Formats: sequence, C-alpha cells, structure tokens
Amino acid sequence: MRNRLASSSEECPKGGLSIKIVLGLGNPGRFYQKTRHNVGFVVISRLARKMGLKFDKKYCSSRVAEGEGIVLAKPYTYVNLSGKAVKALLQRFSLSPEEMLVICDDVALPLGRIRIRRKGSDGGHNGLRSIIKEIGTDNFPRLRVGIGREGIRDLVEYVLGEFEKEEMEVLEKILDVAVEAVECILKEGIEEAMNKYNSLNLLAETG
Repeated sequence: MRNRLASSSEECPKGGLSIKIVLGLGNPGRFYQKTRHNVGFVVISRLARKMGLKFDKKYCSSRVAEGEGIVLAKPYTYVNLSGKAVKALLQRFSLSPEEMLVICDDVALPLGRIRIRRKGSDGGHNGLRSIIKEIGTDNFPRLRVGIGREGIRDLVEYVLGEFEKEEMEVLEKILDVAVEAVECILKEGIEEAMNKYNSLNLLAETG
C-alpha cells in the first residue's frame, strides 16, 4: 500500500508535507455512535462518502478506507487508546507524523467552530494525549471540531452525551464545513485552510 501513497518528500501546494492519511477519533459501538465525543468519526465518514470511499478494510485496530494517494481511518481502540492504532498505521505506510491529519472533538471550542493547527499540545483531549505519547511528538496536524458550551458540570457525562435537539442545525452545518476544511487541507495546504476556516463561527451567524 505504501506504493499507492505519494512520496513523503512531496510538498503540498502551499508548502510543507502533503497529508497522506486522515484519522477520525471516536469510540466504537452503537452506544457511542451519536455522542459528542464521536464527531471525529462522523466527519471522516462524511468525507469518505464524498470521496466515494468505503471503510471496507480492517487492520491496525482500525476501520480503513483506501483511495488513490490517501488513506482514511477510524481507530477502534476507543478514544483514550487512539495512539496505539495511529502508531501502527504510520509504521504500516512508512509515514511521518507530519503526513497525517487527526480529526477530533474539542470541548474547549464552542459548537459552530473548528480549529486547524499544524501541531500543538493535546489541549486536554485524551485521544490526542495518547497519540502524542505513542508516537513521541506533538508535531502533527489536527482539526478540532467544537462541541463546547457554557455551564458544563460533568465533563465526562457531557462529551459522552448526545447533542441536544436545538444544537442539530448548527451541528449539521459545522460538520459539512469540517469536511470542506479537510478537502481544503488536502488540496491547498494547512495554511490556506487555517486562513479560511479558523475564524468561522456558525453559532454567531445563526444567533
């Protein structure tokens, strides 16, 4: 499969290494399917449908969709152990951390916003923390989808809960925006995507 992915020395249109693998974080099983913590799964599922790809392969503790020059993956290790699957996938395809994009939820970011970064800390996200621990670096791109709001009392209960009915309109829009942002990253590069999407606030627009 490595031969189907572009050389790691290939640069994206705006500089930097191009993305060869996109990972959406979430928890497996119907119980978690509609929870806030699973927006990474939702975004990458929508991306796969838009690209005409199917998650019809299983390896490295992940569901995998393979395209020409790109791999999409959903680690099925549960969010807190995502790093084990990510490390195995990078090794399988001989990729560097800079060549992967991780999509996850962000409770510190309000619903209606996304944030794209080239690298950075885990920001309190256990999945990112696991990845950083397993691969030994925080130097990899990530796209965070905001799920936060004011007045959260129990963080675990909140992220493992489902979205409220009144949140669905904004949620649907921001999920579509997140897919567009990933496509922009793949085609135009991280910098262009950050400039286009990091300042977007759908909640303010609909409010």
